[in-house]
Amino acid sequence: MRNRVIHHLLVPLLLTVTAAGFTAGCATNPVTGTPDLVFMTEAKEIQLGDSYDSKVKQQYNVYPNPELQAYVQGIGEKLGAQSHRPHLKYHFTVLDSPEVNAFALPGGHIYITRGILAYINSEAELAAVLGHEIGHVTARHGVRQHSAATATGVVGAIVGATTGIQGTQDLFNVFGNAMLSGYGRDHELESDRLGAQYLARTGYDPQAMIGVVGLLKNQEEFEKKRAEAEKRPPRIYHGVFASHPSADKRLQEVVAEADKFKTLSAPGIKREDYLNRIDKLAYGDSAKEGIRRGRMFYHRDLNLALTFPEGWHIENSPHAIVSWTVQKEALVLVRKVALPSDNTASPESFLKSQVKLGAQFNGRPIPDVKLPSVMGTDQMAGPFGKRETRISAVHYGQNAYLFFGAAKEPTTFTRFDPNFIATAASLRPLKPAEKNLAEGQHLRLMRTRAGETFSSLAKKSPLTEYSESTLRLINDKFPDGEPVAGELIKIIE
Repeated sequence: MRNRVIHHLLVPLLLTVTAAGFTAGCATNPVTGTPDLVFMTEAKEIQLGDSYDSKVKQQYNVYPNPELQAYVQGIGEKLGAQSHRPHLKYHFTVLDSPEVNAFALPGGHIYITRGILAYINSEAELAAVLGHEIGHVTARHGVRQHSAATATGVVGAIVGATTGIQGTQDLFNVFGNAMLSGYGRDHELESDRLGAQYLARTGYDPQAMIGVVGLLKNQEEFEKKRAEAEKRPPRIYHGVFASHPSADKRLQEVVAEADKFKTLSAPGIKREDYLNRIDKLAYGDSAKEGIRRGRMFYHRDLNLALTFPEGWHIENSPHAIVSWTVQKEALVLVRKVALPSDNTASPESFLKSQVKLGAQFNGRPIPDVKLPSVMGTDQMAGPFGKRETRISAVHYGQNAYLFFGAAKEPTTFTRFDPNFIATAASLRPLKPAEKNLAEGQHLRLMRTRAGETFSSLAKKSPLTEYSESTLRLINDKFPDGEPVAGELIKIIE
């Protein structure tokens, strides 16, 4: 009954809001020439993209390679000049992330991760990914998504005011999720069509769109199986759908339409030009953020090593390291806090200044740890709810490292507690032999010799898992292709 009353209250108000929005916000779509129901001018769109750009760069570091950044910017600008919105100022940024992704903000900010660059095998394929993302900008997909998110926020506010239940979802998160994970089949297909046109107009082969979607589909299928085995979300590119491009008739049709825009009888591919640009590209974890190798974590700039429990998954982010059991029965979180330059507080006093602890917290040094340290237990709210938590702190260099360990079931805390303590106790400086490990892995180029196979190359690889499949994937030879003698390929060192 209450829901029916709310419905009668909401409908007239929503109709009023929608009508007002249509009157004020209807604009012409730059691609189709038809009206769009949007709530912002182009100037506001650019301003929105600029504001979200700072949020993206809080989440991701920019990859520290000016030459590569300039190379990507140059290709992107050529594509943008041939787009439906050539007057926009496009900004292309390579992010220092192993994720396989690229995404666009309204107004012309476009990002591509070094993770996806590792799988691309030609300049034309790079242009295809950038062209696809430019398509999202020119067709104003982000603007439409933001307008929808804004409408959702308006409705949520009305519902909250009517029911007393306030929504907690941040508007940027609503929009940002679509930005990172895609806009739906129709919009993604429209971006493929537009990207193929921009490729053809710029002198690239539009079939590179089919090629790059195919290699990323292979990566997606492999990554999903690996993520399932490791019980984590897969890292995949949003511009790939259920069917392989070889069987995707709609994708083939929209790409074929771009042939009429070709400017060259023999469009460019530029395979080796591209490969030479990504020689020595960082692969996997970033040395700046820390390197995971099995159960070990190495950080070059902080000169530290950590050992996590055997078999636990490790996830690293700019804000914390989290490690958990395969069944997610327990976890330990590590957070770094800068110490004041004039710090004289004991580890326990400093810990209490950072974490609200109860009177029952009885701190004592971590056994067998030479660095200043403290540990104890307290009831704390966490991902499992309010649970008994092992709280530890170790002072090293200019930072305090805080460790929080908790178990899903209160009855299993005692079983996991030795793991929590051992993790905190493992913090130490890097050994000389570990400094090279802390530099991380990189792509390198090589000319294959007669008789070399991915199996033989995998045996020399530093990769500890899936090395042969990974080499095939990054060279577009998955699942069973082999290198040809004299071929330039990517390996990992």
